[in-house]
Amino acid sequence: MTSVVSTKNNRKMILTTAGVLAFGLAAYGLGRVYPPLGPSEGTVGPAQRYVSAQVTDADVTLGDTAVPELMQTDAFELMVHDPSFRALAASPGFQALASQPQVMSALLSNPKAFSALAADPKAFAGVAQAAQSSAALSATSRQASAAVLSAVAGHIAAMQGLASHPVALSAIARNASAFASFASNANAFRSAASNAAADARMASSAAAFGQLAGDSKAMAALQADPGVFSSLAANAGAFKALSGQPAALAAAVSSAAAAASQLSSAGISSSAMSALAANPSAFAMLAGQPKALAAIAAHSNAFAALADHPSALAAILANASSFGSFASNANAFRDAASKAAADARMASSAAAFQQLAGDSKAMSALQADPRVFSAMSQNALAFASFANNARSLSPQLVAAIGGSSSSFANMASNASQLSAAAHALQSLDAHSMIASASAAKALNASASQAALASPLAFSAMLASPKAFSAVSQNSAAMAALAANPKALAAIAAQPNLAALAANPSFSAALNQAGVSQAASQSHSD
Repeated sequence: MTSVVSTKNNRKMILTTAGVLAFGLAAYGLGRVYPPLGPSEGTVGPAQRYVSAQVTDADVTLGDTAVPELMQTDAFELMVHDPSFRALAASPGFQALASQPQVMSALLSNPKAFSALAADPKAFAGVAQAAQSSAALSATSRQASAAVLSAVAGHIAAMQGLASHPVALSAIARNASAFASFASNANAFRSAASNAAADARMASSAAAFGQLAGDSKAMAALQADPGVFSSLAANAGAFKALSGQPAALAAAVSSAAAAASQLSSAGISSSAMSALAANPSAFAMLAGQPKALAAIAAHSNAFAALADHPSALAAILANASSFGSFASNANAFRDAASKAAADARMASSAAAFQQLAGDSKAMSALQADPRVFSAMSQNALAFASFANNARSLSPQLVAAIGGSSSSFANMASNASQLSAAAHALQSLDAHSMIASASAAKALNASASQAALASPLAFSAMLASPKAFSAVSQNSAAMAALAANPKALAAIAAQPNLAALAANPSFSAALNQAGVSQAASQSHSD
């Protein structure tokens, strides 16, 4: 059998921090972290050693060791041996969530936002519907997000000053090129705004420009940086696309300013910022798994080569420990991939691996850095949580991380900065989408308001809109999500536990450990 995901170092790390995580959370204690779940509270005994359960044909495909390997991890052992977690995991609602790894990954990117939203099922359904209605515009909207972040990054204070007056900002965004002349004379802008009714560029929003002209703080920021008008003009198309929703545009600019502040202080380049803005869901996943982010930063060329072949990458991520042996022999990987149908690790995606083996550029990158397989193997649990979202790890995103590798590596050790940047990028994504979709008539006023009220949840839902629509119609799942905010926050706070919960094999592993069976028994009793 292939080596298990759990390594000695991983076990040491978990066990030595057990007093801190106490299944994730010393701050509350198990009884407080995992609140009672009705009649099942106290009825589920401690888990018997999980190897007593047998893996069935329905759970594992030929050559697939993902479920038994997951069950051997220290994180899984901690989960199934804790009565409070077993009570939570045994509930039908949690099982419904656990069976959707993409949903779990999104939930754990911001459990607080989702639990609060789930407390109002109608609002949750409204945001889910908004995500489903607008998802087709994601590519266009994220291009606009990247342009907005690029414009804001070099002019944070001035853009924040404009964003504090949404109607005036919207009027400028509709015709940014016409305001470019003010880039060399901020006093001229103030004078024109003070008498906006007489200026054709401002007359339709004269009152808003008058208020802006009278805002000493905003005008001081513009006088200190009149070049902001050139930046707006240089990205005129993106701003015009978002101009129809003043509130959403202003919120997008404010979110971009927050993201730029966090990222620039970490030393992230402007080009990398644009790549992150175009891939907010993927960066949110990486923010939740900082060791995976650090690994990608250290092996970016090899990861970019694999990212060009997402189906092969997904297969590797799902069972990374079994690919660790290739770390010392890239040629062996090429040979195995060229005959993938005969290799149990690759057979389910044989065509994808054969295409990878025939890609000379990709194989050169892997031969230059075969240790990428070791990096994935050593962080197999973290990378497995990305298996169902492998396509989101685009070559462009990976290359951007590689271009600022030392900065991203340092950022990976700063959890608060990483989380703040990821949330700001999700907020930018949400508000750009709301403005874009509203302009395209894909969202009505009600849907826009629902999304504006929960921007982080809305952005996360965009990655799996159909799955979240299904969750919104599952009353048990909604109840479990609303009733357990501390438990979900506890899991999200510990990368190993979050990776476990988002693992594609998590639901099957819980079943094999007896949690599902225990639930059925306790409910029947």
